[in-house]
Amino acid sequence: MTMQQQVLPLSGDAPRNSENYRSDHLLVAGMVERGSKVLDVGCGDGDLLQLLESRGIDGRGIELSREGVNRCVAKGLAVVQGDADTDLVNYPDDAFDYVILSQTLQATRQPRTVLENLLRIGRRAIVSFPNFGFWRMRLQLLIGGHMPRTENLPATWYDTPNIHFCTIKDFVQLCDEINVKMERAVALDLYGRPLRLNAPWWFWNMFGEQGVFLLSRAEKTK
Repeated sequence: MTMQQQVLPLSGDAPRNSENYRSDHLLVAGMVERGSKVLDVGCGDGDLLQLLESRGIDGRGIELSREGVNRCVAKGLAVVQGDADTDLVNYPDDAFDYVILSQTLQATRQPRTVLENLLRIGRRAIVSFPNFGFWRMRLQLLIGGHMPRTENLPATWYDTPNIHFCTIKDFVQLCDEINVKMERAVALDLYGRPLRLNAPWWFWNMFGEQGVFLLSRAEKTK
C-alpha cells in the first residue's frame, strides 16, 4: 500500500436521529454491519457503544478510567476496565467482527502493537484519530511557537494523555509497514464533514482535522 492507493467510499445506512451524535461516531457506525459483534477499545462514556447497540450491534467495551466504566455500566453497557497497551493480549484471535479504537490511538504507549492486536482480535478494525498534520496545528507551531490545542485536543502539553501524535500520512505509512489492508478511509474537516473522496493524500493530510479508517488483515503472500 502507498500514499497514492485508492480506497473505497464509505457505505452503510445512516443511523436515525443523527443530529444527536458526533460526526465521527456516525461515520464509524456506518462502517459496521448490522448484527456484528464489536469491541470498543477506550470507549469513554459509552456514547459510541450506545449508538452501535441502537443499530442492532452486539457491543462490548474496554475503558481505562474507572469513572468512564461506571458511567457506561450506569447506561446498561457491557464495559470492563482495562488498558489497550496491556490487556488486549488477553483476548483470543477472531473474538470479534470489528474492534474499534476511536480517538484513542494517540494515547497508547505502543500504537503499532495495539493496532496489530486490534486486527488479531477482530476480522476488521476501525481506527479514528486527530490529525496532527491539520493546517491549524501547523499554524500554531509555526506562528505561535507552542504545542497546538484544538477542540479535539484541548489539553496543555504538560497534562495531556496523548503521547504519540500522528498525521494521516504517518498512519497510512504504519499500515503499509505492517501489511494492513485499508478498506475504507475518510478524512473529516473542522466541521466534521468528509473531504472529497478523490482528493490526494497530501490534501487530506493538510485539511483533514481527523481521520477514520476501516482496516483488515492483508492476505499473506506465498
